[in-house]
Amino acid sequence: MDRASMPRVSVIIITKNESAHIQACLESVAFADEVVVLDSGSTDDTRDLALAWGARVEQSPDWPGFGPQKNRALDLATGDWVLSLDADERVPPELAEEILAVIASPQHDAYDVARLSELCGRPIRHSGWWPDYVLRLFRRGTARFTEAAVHEKVVPQGSVGKLRHHLLHFPYADLEALIAKNNRYSSDAAAQMHARGKRTTPLGMLGHGIWTFIRIYFLRRGFLDGRQGLVLALFAASGSIFRYAKLLLWDETRGKG
Repeated sequence: MDRASMPRVSVIIITKNESAHIQACLESVAFADEVVVLDSGSTDDTRDLALAWGARVEQSPDWPGFGPQKNRALDLATGDWVLSLDADERVPPELAEEILAVIASPQHDAYDVARLSELCGRPIRHSGWWPDYVLRLFRRGTARFTEAAVHEKVVPQGSVGKLRHHLLHFPYADLEALIAKNNRYSSDAAAQMHARGKRTTPLGMLGHGIWTFIRIYFLRRGFLDGRQGLVLALFAASGSIFRYAKLLLWDETRGKG
């Protein structure tokens, strides 16, 4: 099929201080007809890099959370199909070819895609990280993101298929980045739980942390991911403890992480 007669693809990406990632992410989606970058106050050169590449860059007036922000980006898209990416993700050439083939003759309105994530130079194929299917490709107008501040997901209206090829994911440049994300996400999660009326106890906080380690390292075979698997299990457990500790002391700290 002639590319000019094919459905148009919009890629949407939300950013804040993603100068380390945005260039490689954009280069991986050169096949798209439109790339929308919605930035929420970057203080580095993320926006300049995206503009220089040729993306449409918009500025968000505030930070409403991941779900609402991605819906804002979605509302800016004009293509027939939407591919939602994070700045630390890449679309390998074989996945790009599959996406174009699928939308040329779609069998579904939305598609899940697996993610292969890397930590400190090692692809993680256990620990609950693989295949890590996420719904990222969908026909515009048939899906929206949930309004969750963190751990948002796409809610489709139609049928969902699976793509054969996977995304590449580089979530943490180093352990400092992992620590920072653990702290940020645990604050958002504690706020969500508190808003839903959930409460906890010191024993509950410890129990969640211990169970998280067991689930990641043993039940999800994190031990097969070597030293990185041990680190992941420990960080997941600590993230759970942080989340419930912040919930436990919510009134004393007024929800500040």
